[in-house]
Amino acid sequence: MARGMRVMRDGVTALALLAFLWLIAAKLNDGGETVHSGQFHAADGDSLNVGAERMRLSGIDAPELSQSCERAGVAWACGQEAKRALQELVARVDTQCSGSERDRFDRLLVICHAGDIDINAALVRRGMAVSYGAYGDEEARARADRVGLWGGRFEMPRNVRDHAPRSDSRGLMGWLGW
Repeated sequence: MARGMRVMRDGVTALALLAFLWLIAAKLNDGGETVHSGQFHAADGDSLNVGAERMRLSGIDAPELSQSCERAGVAWACGQEAKRALQELVARVDTQCSGSERDRFDRLLVICHAGDIDINAALVRRGMAVSYGAYGDEEARARADRVGLWGGRFEMPRNVRDHAPRSDSRGLMGWLGW
């Protein structure tokens, strides 16, 4: 009788352990992909808004909105131009952006398509963004063709951000409004 109880106890324990492992696996796999479609608004060259959702195009880095670049000795507003290029690409009715991860600012990291056009890749191919972990072939092509940013001189967007004055750098007096 005692042996039968021990076998039953061990069976229940094994089932409980399997159920627990199944719950853990289900939770780890719970990061389902989010898909957005609708009227997108370009916040800058690599960020979009649709409704209340903020998104960042994955695998690329576009010039900062206020960034300027140089082409043939003449400055041009490459940050504004990158924003316009993104807005043009997402204006199609069939545009969809999907992703399952978020960045440190809680923006959904997305890859966007308009029909069969990969918008992230198109921005890099046009020279309006640089590769940031993906789209290396598109960047190599843009460099070789000297299009967009690659047609002149520019500072990498990350470097511009790293050297930009921080809004919180004014200290206590700035926080108090002085």
